[in-house]
Amino acid sequence: MESPLLKLNQSEWEALCDGCARCCLVKLEDEDTGEVVYTDVACRYLDQETSRCTVYANRSTMNPDCVTLTKSNLSILNVMPSSCAYRRAHHRLSVVLDATALRVSGRVISEEVVTDDELEDHIVDWISVDE
Repeated sequence: MESPLLKLNQSEWEALCDGCARCCLVKLEDEDTGEVVYTDVACRYLDQETSRCTVYANRSTMNPDCVTLTKSNLSILNVMPSSCAYRRAHHRLSVVLDATALRVSGRVISEEVVTDDELEDHIVDWISVDE
């Protein structure tokens, strides 16, 4: 069955995002199980007050690890939070959630102040990739 996301034009695609910025958080993947967990560590380019990327147009260039979802890579939806509007639309679930409550504002710190060795100390349970 074709994903409803494939029918969106560019304006509709961009409008679907609720701006929660959960995709802008550092994710860790267990090498043995493939399980993905989220941290409270945000990309250095995330404006933590507005939950918006400060380099949105160039995000993939500025941060090669940036999750840049497109119609051609919908397979990465499996590591997006279960609350992600794109993921919910793809699975034909209601995309209407409380966007304000989902935002990471006030709950995260910048990757600029956390070392790679400290990332495991920042794993959070308020974001899930499970349905």
